[in-house]
Amino acid sequence: MLTETKMKGNILHDITHWGIRASIGAIFIVHSLKKFDPIWQEWLVGIGMPPEMQLPIALAEFIGGIFLIVGVLTRITGAVFSVILLGAIFHIRWENGFFVSQGGWEWDLVMLAAVLSIIAAGPGRISIASLIKRLPKFLQ
Repeated sequence: MLTETKMKGNILHDITHWGIRASIGAIFIVHSLKKFDPIWQEWLVGIGMPPEMQLPIALAEFIGGIFLIVGVLTRITGAVFSVILLGAIFHIRWENGFFVSQGGWEWDLVMLAAVLSIIAAGPGRISIASLIKRLPKFLQ
């Protein structure tokens, strides 16, 4: 027998869902601001990345953060953020160990889990995507 589970929608669930999206979006916006500084380009070179990645990374985090807060293109943004976080974990922080107090990847893993939950859950009802009824699922 195939059963279908449907979450009962209520305002507390909707606000909580938006709160998760908004907090992750705000964190990415704040972190993106320092990446527009030319000094960050030098840091990229220092870790072995091309300096041309400065602007795409900064814009992806800034614009993606806005997309998460307003609730549009949340799954695509989540996928982009997942790639950024996996890069941070494995390319930048892995050798420092797990604990964030020692420069490790603990916080990045928490952020990755949150972003993956956003991908799975979608934009939610408090979002621009829910207002645009004809928006294809993959663009929500």
